[in-house]
Amino acid sequence: MIDNPFFTPSELPYGLPPFGQVREEHYLPAFERGMAEQLREVREIADDPEPATFANTIEALERSGRILKRTVMVFSTVSASDSTDGIREIETLISPRLTQHADSIRLDRALYARIKQVTTDDAEEAWLLEKYRVDFVRAGADLSESDQERLRELNEELTRLATTFSQNLLTASTASALVVEDAGLLDGLSESTIKAIEKDGSYVLALFNHTNQPALAELTDRETRRRLYELSTGRAPENFGPAARMAMLRAERAALLGYPSHAAYSVADQTAKTTDAVEEMLGKLVGPAVANARREAEALSEEAGFPIEPWDWSFYAERVRKARYDFDSAELRPYFELDRVLRDGVFHAAGELYGITFSERDDLEGYHPDVRVFEVFDADGSPLGLFLFDAYARPTKRGGAWMNNLVDQSHLFDERPVVMNNLNITKPAEGPTLLTFDEVNTAFHEFGHALHGLFSDVRFPRVSGTAVPRDFVEYPSQVNEMWATWPSILANFARHHETGEPVPAELLEKMRAAEKFNQGFSTVEYLAAALLDWAWHKLAPGETVEDAEAFEKAALERAGIAFDLVGPRYRTNYFAHIFFSGVSGYSAGYYSYIWSEVLDAESVDWFRENGGLGRGNGDHFRSTLLSVGGSRDVMDAFRDFRGRDPRIEPLLKRRGLLA
Repeated sequence: MIDNPFFTPSELPYGLPPFGQVREEHYLPAFERGMAEQLREVREIADDPEPATFANTIEALERSGRILKRTVMVFSTVSASDSTDGIREIETLISPRLTQHADSIRLDRALYARIKQVTTDDAEEAWLLEKYRVDFVRAGADLSESDQERLRELNEELTRLATTFSQNLLTASTASALVVEDAGLLDGLSESTIKAIEKDGSYVLALFNHTNQPALAELTDRETRRRLYELSTGRAPENFGPAARMAMLRAERAALLGYPSHAAYSVADQTAKTTDAVEEMLGKLVGPAVANARREAEALSEEAGFPIEPWDWSFYAERVRKARYDFDSAELRPYFELDRVLRDGVFHAAGELYGITFSERDDLEGYHPDVRVFEVFDADGSPLGLFLFDAYARPTKRGGAWMNNLVDQSHLFDERPVVMNNLNITKPAEGPTLLTFDEVNTAFHEFGHALHGLFSDVRFPRVSGTAVPRDFVEYPSQVNEMWATWPSILANFARHHETGEPVPAELLEKMRAAEKFNQGFSTVEYLAAALLDWAWHKLAPGETVEDAEAFEKAALERAGIAFDLVGPRYRTNYFAHIFFSGVSGYSAGYYSYIWSEVLDAESVDWFRENGGLGRGNGDHFRSTLLSVGGSRDVMDAFRDFRGRDPRIEPLLKRRGLLA
């Protein structure tokens, strides 16, 4: 297929993939050629008769597999953001093949022996060399032939199970949507929302990825709330089996690699390093968080006039918030119009901090008509990269919000970054797209990841941008959330979509006063998910789970986080973070969000202590931390930025958990 767009580098600006040329029939041939090409390149490296050097071994590995890299970048983006039956069939076919391909490289004894011979005096090269050595050891390069064969089998089965899990969940997100015939049952939702979800005389309220659906805060009909909550928690029950099987296989895999559990394997190369460190941090939070949530529940039941159920929590939390602080979060929506939030909020904050500017490129296209492309320029006017923005939910898109790269920055290939953000905002049938504050916050969060990719200034793609430990990667994005409520930024984007009037100052004061309200709920639902993930991945090798739901219940009780009124943010059956990827992904890593938040809370304090929004502060954060990616120890980078080690007290204060 000589016209396959993956076979040659893109000629578009910044190497943006030529989405307009890509057809489904291009993927499999590109995967096939890409894998064959990389295996040939790797064989040449391993068999090179010359003594092993950094250039002919490590740098050569960095240069290998270009066709495969281009294909994987595009396919993974499309399969997550605009999947079809054809894409899902290809995913089922190719996922185990890609796992086999990765194993064939990482388990190549001759190649590994050559890597061990490499020496270098260059600090950046030495750091990357050590990364490669650790990667190969953790992939099983030191194992016996028989253990390697079993490892390959485990990896392939884990990949198949992860594909099944993700496809089940994508299907369930549509199949488990709340369908009502009477619009009166949707009382409380805005008129524009009701209009947007009307389909052929019925009303279809799609599920968000997490347990607590946003509409629960607005629906006045209690029975409708109950139905929505139970659809949310009961979706994709067929995923309990694959999830339990994956957890058991990961435990066996960890044992092969010399670890007592998958959790121990997972954190060994993270900033946490040990399971004890993770458990100590989570343990400090459980008691105060549950006590806080119980106090909140009492106040909500008092407001309701009866003992509330889980589906009542958000609805009565809004009523109590309004009563205590005279604040109704729905009052803010008219002031949060999507394009204004993006341009006058997210982009404006980045401009104030880092001096960068944005120009929309209507001549460049994404994989879907909703995708917008922006060229990004540095403070001196030089080109920095491309930013793609895909805001809207659709049946072909997985839930949640995320950032990914289409082109990694590296000086090795003289390539600038192409990064994208995906959100899942309901697209209105007509009129402006008005956001909740949570959606505004998510836009700032995801753009924090984008900045991490855009500001990358490293030599090698292996350590570019967000290629950092998983329990560090959320940190820069969490810091970027602070600008969503920074007074000058908020004043710039929070304007009424009809009148242009700024959001009233008294409304903002009420919002700030109410910020710590419901923190017990937020912390408990997060910790319950983190501890559920942890329980699945602390399984000992050989330990079996026959009933996944019973295991889930017992795990939460054992951790002291079981509270009937506040379920985990994700239950096992729809816990995409930890079961979408077979070998690892975020498995035993959901703790990362709050681990990173320790660094985030410290950093927010630093910005405030040093004058807040300003080029000097932004340039310091960029130069010490954002630009270095994974090219050095990330905690050393944090110390360069903050001037000392992190403390947990700012986080406890933020979440209202200090005694």
